[in-house]
Amino acid sequence: MGAGTEPDGSSRSDEEWETFLRESVAGTADAPKEPSARARIVARRLRSEPAAGPEGWRSYTPARPKRRTGRYVAGLLLSVVLLVVALAPGRVVDLFDGEASGSAPLAGETARPTGVPPASAAERPTRDEPFRGSPAEGWASGEAGITVPGAAAVGRMTAAEVERALTRSRDFLVASNLDPGVLRGERPERAIALINPHQKDVQDVLATAFRSPSEKSDPLLLFSRFRPSHAQLVGDVVKTRGRLAYQEGEHGGLQVTADVTFVYPVTRAGEGGDGDIVRTIVRRELVLSWDNPDKVITAPGTFSVISYKYNMTNGGCGAPTGYLTPPFGTDGRATGPGPEVDPYDRSGPVATGGSSVDECGRATRS
Repeated sequence: MGAGTEPDGSSRSDEEWETFLRESVAGTADAPKEPSARARIVARRLRSEPAAGPEGWRSYTPARPKRRTGRYVAGLLLSVVLLVVALAPGRVVDLFDGEASGSAPLAGETARPTGVPPASAAERPTRDEPFRGSPAEGWASGEAGITVPGAAAVGRMTAAEVERALTRSRDFLVASNLDPGVLRGERPERAIALINPHQKDVQDVLATAFRSPSEKSDPLLLFSRFRPSHAQLVGDVVKTRGRLAYQEGEHGGLQVTADVTFVYPVTRAGEGGDGDIVRTIVRRELVLSWDNPDKVITAPGTFSVISYKYNMTNGGCGAPTGYLTPPFGTDGRATGPGPEVDPYDRSGPVATGGSSVDECGRATRS
């Protein structure tokens, strides 16, 4: 008897055999008691298949598409970044610049930098953002930008005395370059009170500087001030960057060196809105001596001025007037026939500079 052949010789289709065998496995009443070998093989196969049965040959289940959400999101973000770069490239640069707007101020300067601050996007200052587009945007404000080193005993002076001398040296810089009244043109009385009254050469300069300014007796040699009828500060913030250093001086005294840059955003007197805003930039280097009273005639709590140098850009050219005179009506850069000057370059020493026509340079940026 061949496989799949009935005793009468007729044959059953595979579908009929599978129906018969399913009923056998399920225990149908009229199922044979002893299935054939073929039945047993098919029965084992059926037990191993899912109950739904084999998939029909015309059946088709399309593959589910792979999710591409990650690609779509990445593409969207890239499009946004490219749009921002196109519309505001300066702001994108600021994200990676330590002097960015709104970022924390730079760490205090503790030594002379080896290079110049990187160029910023050419953005005009506004009343709300007077330092916009300038390296000073990331500088500290006021006296916070003047780094005072830790004090240690020097010569005859204890650490506490050195600390007091450093603090008063910084106080002089604040009183002579940051005091609101002095910036409005008032006489810098608090600053002058810190200068040794017995230092004749400096006292002679102070005696005539405010009354009849000249190149040798000019208040700007030591003080920053604007004529109130000509210019006024934009806001109440002056950006600063610099440091103090000290060493033992002559006769057991303490020599303090200050190197500080001050950035003043100003506009025409009485002008409101976002009119012509210019940044006047002054860098000063002072060497002060806190003298040994046993060797030098001095008043307690005062210092002698050993030297003073300053660079000024956007502060006016011509005969000294005793005031900084910003060049309104220009781009805030072309101020004189002299050589080009980067007012934010602190990598070299301060060269003597004043307000005479010959000395006035052209600021490369404001």
